[in-house]
Amino acid sequence: MDARTATAPTVDFRTEPARYRHWRLATEGRVATLTLDVDESGGLVPGYPLKLNSYDLGVDIELYDAAQRLRFEHPEVAVVVVRSGNDKVFSAGANIRMLASSSHAWKVNFCKFTNETRNGIEDTASCCGQRWLAVLDGTASGGGYELALACDHIILVDDGNAAVSLPEVPLLGVLPGTGGLTRLVDKRGVRRDLADAFATRAEGVRGRAALEWGLVDELCTRRQLDDVVRDRAAAMAAPSDRPVAGRGVALTPLEREDDGGTVRYRNVVAQVDRDAAVANITVTGPSAPEDLLGAGAASWVLGTARELDDVILHLRTNELAVGTWVVRTRGDPGALAAVDEALVAASSSGDWLAREVVAFWKRVLKRVDVTSRSVIALVEPGSCFAGPLLELALAADRTYMLDGGDAGPVLRLTAANFGAYPMANGLTRLETRFLGAPGAAAALRAQVGAAIGPARADELGLVTAAPDDIDWDDEVRLAIEERASFSPDALSAMEANLRFAGPETLETKIFGRLSAWQNWVFQRPNALGALGAYGTGHRPSFDPERV
Repeated sequence: MDARTATAPTVDFRTEPARYRHWRLATEGRVATLTLDVDESGGLVPGYPLKLNSYDLGVDIELYDAAQRLRFEHPEVAVVVVRSGNDKVFSAGANIRMLASSSHAWKVNFCKFTNETRNGIEDTASCCGQRWLAVLDGTASGGGYELALACDHIILVDDGNAAVSLPEVPLLGVLPGTGGLTRLVDKRGVRRDLADAFATRAEGVRGRAALEWGLVDELCTRRQLDDVVRDRAAAMAAPSDRPVAGRGVALTPLEREDDGGTVRYRNVVAQVDRDAAVANITVTGPSAPEDLLGAGAASWVLGTARELDDVILHLRTNELAVGTWVVRTRGDPGALAAVDEALVAASSSGDWLAREVVAFWKRVLKRVDVTSRSVIALVEPGSCFAGPLLELALAADRTYMLDGGDAGPVLRLTAANFGAYPMANGLTRLETRFLGAPGAAAALRAQVGAAIGPARADELGLVTAAPDDIDWDDEVRLAIEERASFSPDALSAMEANLRFAGPETLETKIFGRLSAWQNWVFQRPNALGALGAYGTGHRPSFDPERV
């Protein structure tokens, strides 16, 4: 088997430190150390050795899990040190043989998941007081350097051998697929001409030049390294407001049943209809307020975020032909609004756990935004679209609300819908929705706490349409069937263009360029030939036409 044939149930995103094959996690006081020591024979699928700390999706799944555990299980950790367990190299980046043997969809999903993980790493410093320190005591190449770029501070050993490089253009005929070029110029402010020289120099840049160009933040000798890392980590930890003696929350294994057609968790169910190319996702809301710290991973607000995260990754990776997700909710919208308001209030007052849960919901909702699936939300009697679940409806490409008279469903806005869960563009989904009507989103604050029925929701622009019970079945059926009749490529491109109205940010640029340039380049004959030639001793021959 190679990556071209990787389909459900091959990829399982659930793991834990006892099962890691590629990372070692250790904590000591305010500092955690994540050591990358890739098992060469531990590829997610057979067919390629993971030499020189190169990685595949399996390595990234473990990194994502470790980052989550450091946020929730270790509130005392203020700095995460990332370093290599290989004495020759920090990381050679994404495994080239894996990429060469992979389908286009696999490559793009791999790059997308990796980007989401690195965006999450960058987010922790600003929202949750946890910073990351990259220690490059060997060469960091391609995706290995891109991991360092996601960190807050980069130390490079100045020994004449260790280097940083982005060799994709000169060696592979592609480009850094996990945000490397964008982070160089937008995040680190590297001069464009120097970034050009760097990205076309296969051997990379070492020592003083790497520091002067802005590619790293600090140099030290190998003999000084441990002392410099200790001092730098202590300095980075000092301003953090994470609790020194806080009690963490164990991320216990997710309860999941999968019979091949239905994936079932405690609060989330996804029924897959492959003939219709539809996944019906239903989320059940909470029934009562909860003690977040006491309930931990069993709480509705944290447990459901984990379940949604897992089902999104599962469907996105393992059900490629299921192009439409239909989202429903069940429960009491008033109870959900109360839970959400208590969570956001605790987060705003500095409660570390509430703050982490809000940030987690933000990241999960962003996964929906960047997923190449059509999303249709159905608001029916018994629905509980409020707070974070209302964000699901706002993230949908279309939202239909059944106008059933007095027995009709309601929506509930909470204060969280006005800033707690921003999109990648830095705006709320309400601000993005009403970009052409300045002030409309702010005016909706007057509706916080109100039970908004179908007619009022339609009038306020919160739903696409509110059909009555006579037209409901036909309108919904036609919307779903129409989606299945269109080109999935055209739909993905259309949705990506429409979902991120408003300002550009580092994050929207990374995903926009992944969706456009990276997708295009990966499919071109030049890239396919170069990836296949890598490691054979033969230089690729490129078609010289600029297209």
